[in-house]
Amino acid sequence: MIRTVIADGVQEKEFFEQMRRRSRQTRQDVARAVEEILEEVRLHGDEAVRRYTLQFDRRCPEQFEVDRERINDALTEADPAFVSALLNAQEKIAAFHQRQKTQGFIDPQPDGVILGQRVRGLHRVGLYVPGGTAAYPSSVLMNAIPAKIAGVKELIMVTPPGPDGKPNPDILVAAALCGVDRVFLMGGAQAVAALAWGTESVPRCDKIVGPGNVYVATAKRLLYGTVDIDMIAGPSEILILADDTANPVYLAADLMGQAEHDRMASAVLLTTSERLVEQTAAQLAQQIQKLERRAISEESLEHFGAIVLCRDEAQMVSLANELAPEHLEVQVREPMRLLGVLDNAGSVFLGEYTPEPLGDYYAGPNHVLPTSGTARFFSPLGVDSFVKRSAFLYYTRDAMAEAAPDILTIAAREGLSAHANAVKVRLKE
Repeated sequence: MIRTVIADGVQEKEFFEQMRRRSRQTRQDVARAVEEILEEVRLHGDEAVRRYTLQFDRRCPEQFEVDRERINDALTEADPAFVSALLNAQEKIAAFHQRQKTQGFIDPQPDGVILGQRVRGLHRVGLYVPGGTAAYPSSVLMNAIPAKIAGVKELIMVTPPGPDGKPNPDILVAAALCGVDRVFLMGGAQAVAALAWGTESVPRCDKIVGPGNVYVATAKRLLYGTVDIDMIAGPSEILILADDTANPVYLAADLMGQAEHDRMASAVLLTTSERLVEQTAAQLAQQIQKLERRAISEESLEHFGAIVLCRDEAQMVSLANELAPEHLEVQVREPMRLLGVLDNAGSVFLGEYTPEPLGDYYAGPNHVLPTSGTARFFSPLGVDSFVKRSAFLYYTRDAMAEAAPDILTIAAREGLSAHANAVKVRLKE
């Protein structure tokens, strides 16, 4: 079910390249179909959205926008235990993200020059939330809470209708708790296009965030530049570092917890212990029998899962930094000592009692993370993802005159005489 790889400089490289190829596979037929949808929505607005909603979701609501009364009713009618759990998670997520807020500054100089920076929230952000059987209210929390803390003025949510043509009530509960301003019942690439271009019903947004299938991800990629996006997300992944102190029961459970996401998901264990290789594989074979999403997990583990036997801890750390995983669990003796050398990861889970679902749902750090090795240069979604910064500067005449010789010298070297002239004409006054 899951392969064993010896980290001998050859086997692990071949497996890692296979993982990278899975993330690079963007089917041309998908891209062509999405391009057509985007153009149709740009040209025909609501009519195109309605047409594609009927085609892909089989049912289309009479009006796209969900009434505020229905959203409030979903919250009122929800299971109190579910609401309580969301509120507890909301409190922790908000507390963590409050610490991410950055302030603008003003820096007055002795010569009368004033420099500074303004930081303010984006005007309007679109949040895509999958619906139906793949409904994730936790994604509403993780996207909406930092957006609100950043000062986003209007948060627009789109979510596809379920088989009954209605919104998923759990999604509406999360939207109500997080202060989502408006909710529209539409999904797929057509909903992403509506957020980017604007339609008769849906206002145009400045940024689009949130997870989705390959059509949603492709739409976001193609629209980047027309609108900002959170990131180009690939299949989900987990990498676990374990020494001989780790518990194979926990390791198997954590690998399966990631594998059940998607057939393309990747779950990899790096370990220095031959005993753990055998015992974790045995635990996987045993525990997977009880999974509701067993078929998905088995396919994921077979094609993109591995237990990699490393010669020592230094090799584990080196391979982890090379892979730059979305989720990185560290189940070794004294895990905190490795934090300073693990440079490339979306989120790091330290110790055997810190499984990845803590980050997915509850602890506070965001679960929208860079995938496919992009943790080398991308960061998790956060408050900074929803703000824009503008610099400002003010010069007196004397201060400008003092700076003029240097400006004129640089402008001359760059051959930009009009730049130089904009300074010279002010020196003649």
